[in-house]
Amino acid sequence: MLLPILLVLASGMCHAVWSMFTKRSRAKSIFLWSIMMISTILLLPILITELWTHPLAAGAYALLLLSVALQALYSWLLSRTYEMGDLSQIYPVMRGTSTLLIPLIGVLFLGESLSVYGWAGIAFMLGGFAVLSGLGSRSSSTSTSTSTSASTSASTASRKSGYTPILMALCVGLCTTCYVFVDKLNLQHMSPLALLEVTNIGFVAGLTPAVLKSRKLLEEWKSNKFTILLGSVLNPGSYLLFLFALQQAPLAHISPLREIGTIFATFLGILLLKEQQGLRRMVCSVVIFGGILLVGVWG
Repeated sequence: MLLPILLVLASGMCHAVWSMFTKRSRAKSIFLWSIMMISTILLLPILITELWTHPLAAGAYALLLLSVALQALYSWLLSRTYEMGDLSQIYPVMRGTSTLLIPLIGVLFLGESLSVYGWAGIAFMLGGFAVLSGLGSRSSSTSTSTSTSASTSASTASRKSGYTPILMALCVGLCTTCYVFVDKLNLQHMSPLALLEVTNIGFVAGLTPAVLKSRKLLEEWKSNKFTILLGSVLNPGSYLLFLFALQQAPLAHISPLREIGTIFATFLGILLLKEQQGLRRMVCSVVIFGGILLVGVWG
C-alpha cells in the first residue's frame, strides 16, 4: 500500500504546482491549452496504436466519449475559475468538493450512512468553504452607522462577486467527481497512458474556441515559455500518477490523500503569489484537508 500512497502524494504536489503556474499566467485558457497540447501530441500515437490493436466494445467507446465531454467542460470551468479567484481561495474548494459530495449523495439517495467522524469531516469542509467565500463577513464600508446607501450597495455587490469564484470552484469539483468515476471504469478497458490521452483530447477541445478567439497564443508563449514547458510535464504527470495509483488501490482509499494538494496550493498562493488573508486561508486549507481525511478514512 506504500507505493500507491507515495504516487498519490506526488500527484497532489504536481497538481498544486501547475495550478500555481496557471494562476500566474497572463491568459489562463491559453496557458492551460498550451500545457495540455504538448502531451496530447506526444501521446496520440499510443492511443491510436492501442485502439487499433485492441478494439473496444461499443459501450466502452461511449464511456470514452463521456470522459472527453466531461474533460472539455472541466477545462472551460477551470480557466474561468482561475480568472475569478485567488489560488489560495478556490483551490481548496475545487479539490474538496468531490469528497464532500460523494458521501452526501450516498446518504441522501443510496441509503448509506456516515459515522460521527464522517459528519464531523463534512462539517469541517462546509465551514472551511464558508470562511473562504467570505460568508458572513462584513466589509469596512458597512461597519459604521454613517455608511451611505451607495456604499452599502457597493459592499453587497463586492460580497456577491466574492461568492462567484467559490460557486465556480464548486462546479469544477462536481465535474472532477464525475470524470474520476468515469475514468475508473475506463481503466478496465485501456492502459493509463491511453486513457490520459483521451482526457487530454477532451481538455484541449474545451479550450480551443477560447484560444482561437483570443489570438494571443504567441504572446503567452513569449511571456511564459519556461512555465508552459514545465507545466506540460506536471499537468498530465499529476493525473498519470493518480491513474497508476488507481490500478493498485481502491479509489476510496487513495482519493482523499490526493487532496493534500489543497495545503500545498494554499501555501504556494500565499508565499509565492503574495495573496491576501494568508493565515485565514492557510487555516481553512488545513481544516478542509482534515475534513477530507475524516470522511475518506474514517467516515
